[in-house]
Amino acid sequence: MSATESLEPAVVDPAPKPDRAAKAKERLSSPWATAAAIIIAVVWTIPTVALFMTSLIPGDRYRTDAWWTVMADGGLTFANFNQVLFDSFGDNSTAPPLLEYVFNSIVVTVPAVVFPVVLGLMAAYAFAWIPFKGSNFLFVLIFALQVVPLQAALIPLLRILGPENLGLAGEFSGVWIAHTIFALPLSVFLLHNFVAHIPREVLEAARVDGASHTQMFFRIIIPLSLPAVASLAIFQFLWVWNDLLVSAVFGSANTYPLTYPISNLAGDYGQYAYLVPPAAFISMIIPLIVFFSLQRYFVRGLLAGSTKG
Repeated sequence: MSATESLEPAVVDPAPKPDRAAKAKERLSSPWATAAAIIIAVVWTIPTVALFMTSLIPGDRYRTDAWWTVMADGGLTFANFNQVLFDSFGDNSTAPPLLEYVFNSIVVTVPAVVFPVVLGLMAAYAFAWIPFKGSNFLFVLIFALQVVPLQAALIPLLRILGPENLGLAGEFSGVWIAHTIFALPLSVFLLHNFVAHIPREVLEAARVDGASHTQMFFRIIIPLSLPAVASLAIFQFLWVWNDLLVSAVFGSANTYPLTYPISNLAGDYGQYAYLVPPAAFISMIIPLIVFFSLQRYFVRGLLAGSTKG
């Protein structure tokens, strides 16, 4: 080795720089981020706790005392929940119990979530992996339907589903069809963004093995799309569960969901206003159960299609 060569500094590879995902993970897991998340969670929970405590106030003290005053006196009671669920949602002589409308909401919501999610996933697979003439134009047309106000389509769709044509208005099937139609454009668009990013090699390998489109859909697309499906199902469930307009237009007294009696719960002169908080809290229970059951898929579904690979 020559003297010149011995004086040359050794070349040391620089330490690998952490990628953006690692940096983001480090920042989000810092003590300050954890403290901020706890504060946000507490602040976000305060209205729910206040609603529950207010629902325990007896009717004769609802307009005069706050819930903390009633709690200090030991006067909180679950009688309001018993009344709205099993006795009446207002007028004891004419109004059915709220529990009947809870069943109606479940009957309306479950199919109104399943139908657009299944049809949207099938359409997303077709647009992403089955080439056909005019597919791009048709996809843009479906996407453009999102800008059409829902209210503008109520009367035309009601005429189609009404007694002069299909005769489905006023039945559960009519409400299901309406919700499915209004949800399909967004469903197709969101699921397409996820399905289109499934690695092509996976589908090509299945095609080489002789798998048909039906087999690839059920054995590959559905399992890999569960995060996006779960996220979309949560959004659709919350929208349908809290909906009043579509159910009121396309439904009838036998199909009205939980939101209908709650909107009329206080009475003409507010004499039953103390029943609104327990009824509103009951309407929150099932959506909370659905959200926490699917929360592990929620963030993954929100990030679906944001990166490739």
